[in-house]
Amino acid sequence: MTYTPPKLLKFEEFIALYGENTRYELIDGELRDMEPTGPHEEVSGNIAGRIYVEIIRDRLNWLIPKNCLIKPLNAEATVLRPDVIVLDKTQLNQEPLWQKEPIICNGNTIQLVVEVVSTNWQDDYARKVEEYALLNIPEYWIVDFRGLGGIQFIGKPKQPTLTICQLVEGTYHQQRYRLGDSINSPLLPHLNLTLDDIMPT
Repeated sequence: MTYTPPKLLKFEEFIALYGENTRYELIDGELRDMEPTGPHEEVSGNIAGRIYVEIIRDRLNWLIPKNCLIKPLNAEATVLRPDVIVLDKTQLNQEPLWQKEPIICNGNTIQLVVEVVSTNWQDDYARKVEEYALLNIPEYWIVDFRGLGGIQFIGKPKQPTLTICQLVEGTYHQQRYRLGDSINSPLLPHLNLTLDDIMPT
């Protein structure tokens, strides 16, 4: 029996075939199924709502699009689809694709990304940490509400964990939060949030 590797896709092919299908993103040419479930979407919505309250309260010129892709400028075969993305409105006029499609190419347009962990947790804890740091995104949240990540990422015993990655000199410094902990976001200093507040019902 011979092994046939999956066909690798490029940016244009991915957009044509899967651009509007929120189940998929592309990493190094490989199609990734994000496996969204009802609880996953509930957690994403809870987070977006909490962040939006902070944007309004602090009168920040930011927005949270419903759907948005990130295509790093120099990547021909990677298209990321964060669960929540916060954009700086003042930078949108520098985005080459934004007027036609909800695609961000410049990291300085992005204030914050949130990934809600699914069974493909390795991407969220490893590959995306690298990608988002290279884009100079100031803050990256990894919300592992089911405690799926490896022990090296969420500790032992495995349990629901929210990790805030803050960019410091090009590298993310990570802080873990468990149920009951008050979450500290350097980007949203007035945020009053615990992991309990965003867990699914």
